[in-house]
Amino acid sequence: MQQEIQNNKLIIFDTTLRDGEQSPGASMTQEEKLRIARQLEKLGVDVIEAGFAAASPGDFDSVSTVAKNIKESTICSLARAVENDIRKAGEAIKYAKKGRIHTFIATSKIHMENKLRMSEDEVLDRAVQAVKWSLEYTDDVEFSAEDAVRSEINFLVKVFNAVIKAGAKTINVPDTVGYSIPGVWGERMKTLINQVENASKVIWSTHCHNDLGMAVANSLAAVMNGARQVECTINGLGERAGNASLEEIVMAVRTRKDLFNLTTGIDTTQIVPTSKLVSTITGYPVQPNKAIVGANAFAHESGIHQDGVLKHRETYEIMRAQDVGWGANKISLGKLSGRNAFKTRLQELGIDIQSEDIVNAAFARFKDLADKKSEIFDEDLHALMSEEYTSEAIEHFKLIHLKTMSETGTTPHAEIKISENGKEVIAESAGGGPVDATFKAIEKIANSGSELQLYSVNNITSGTDAQGEVTVRLAKGGRIVNGQGADTDIVIASAKAYINGLNKLHSKLERAHPQV
Repeated sequence: MQQEIQNNKLIIFDTTLRDGEQSPGASMTQEEKLRIARQLEKLGVDVIEAGFAAASPGDFDSVSTVAKNIKESTICSLARAVENDIRKAGEAIKYAKKGRIHTFIATSKIHMENKLRMSEDEVLDRAVQAVKWSLEYTDDVEFSAEDAVRSEINFLVKVFNAVIKAGAKTINVPDTVGYSIPGVWGERMKTLINQVENASKVIWSTHCHNDLGMAVANSLAAVMNGARQVECTINGLGERAGNASLEEIVMAVRTRKDLFNLTTGIDTTQIVPTSKLVSTITGYPVQPNKAIVGANAFAHESGIHQDGVLKHRETYEIMRAQDVGWGANKISLGKLSGRNAFKTRLQELGIDIQSEDIVNAAFARFKDLADKKSEIFDEDLHALMSEEYTSEAIEHFKLIHLKTMSETGTTPHAEIKISENGKEVIAESAGGGPVDATFKAIEKIANSGSELQLYSVNNITSGTDAQGEVTVRLAKGGRIVNGQGADTDIVIASAKAYINGLNKLHSKLERAHPQV
């Protein structure tokens, strides 16, 4: 059976909740992680890397919560080759129907000498011991050789031989720093599979970063040379320049079945809804020209292209938009919809309803939104619920009222009323525009001393009555947070986003993530 899977199925390992969360400011709440995990399960992801359980109590709880709620996908926790890490991971996944521990240690000379300060023999012994510790909790153990891209091939072979003998079922070969190119990476995977004893008894995996823009190409080169698991993220989210994009990997394998002759368990119609959910929750907008999930991915500007597509779609389109989920996100809810219909739709979207108070508050916001726009989309509900849960969790500052004035030939001005720890405070300020004036007025109250690193506006859905989704990135004392806000009024959305960022800074939440 193992050989059959290795030959015919490509396992999709999604690490959006772990590596994706390492994007600056992209930390998610436990409720948001569970919502994404449920959508990944609906998407058909084989393995969900839910986090790094030993990083913090919050990460442990998130992995444990996902493990308790997801039934179809394997739930995985990352762990360094350290006993405490592995035991934390084992405890976090113990309620999973299918659980995995993913343990790793660096194998490159530069990492062993400068980071680990360990010899090759010490690294080898630790790798084997890590697999043995992991096997105390699950028989599904994955081993990664961190920085395999710069590791000596003979040492990699030696390590992989040892961990397979110890009981590892999946061997991951990561390009941790995004250094390789497809031809070289494919050859490395082929060499390892040819030289490692019992290579046919394990699943070979790859995990590529996008520093040179080749994460997807490198991953596919590995697949062409024997890898049967790809570690990837939704929208290519992740550390630095990100990871291989799940949507691009899956659609490349599906579209070029003539080359790959592989199947995946992915329901491709869930790709766009998943992309939009991750974008909404993390505050990372999808670029319009992004392959598969970008707004322009199936748009044709050239007259020649338009004419060709109208006559015969396949002249310029190699995929159908509906096959990846475009156009499937509209819902039959409006201002006349009842509370029960609203609650039912939230449940269908995998949104965890923690209390009736939250449902009531969210329903009130939904009614307000339905008065402002004619059509409600799934993305609107996700944005609304993210705002509701975020306010419940950390609401040191709360927007009460905002008034802005902007007129040709005059200086824009903003007046704002904010609740700070339950006490209402008023401030006003002029600015270069209504948003600038609003932010300056907020700072008169908050006096945060933070630096605004990013201000981004994105339509949640199409249409002039769409909600605008604003992301701000604030930095202070080495910490970076993303604040998000949504509203049909873009200035109000901006105020919400800035206040959301300030609340996250005020929460003093600290995170620690290793990188593979």
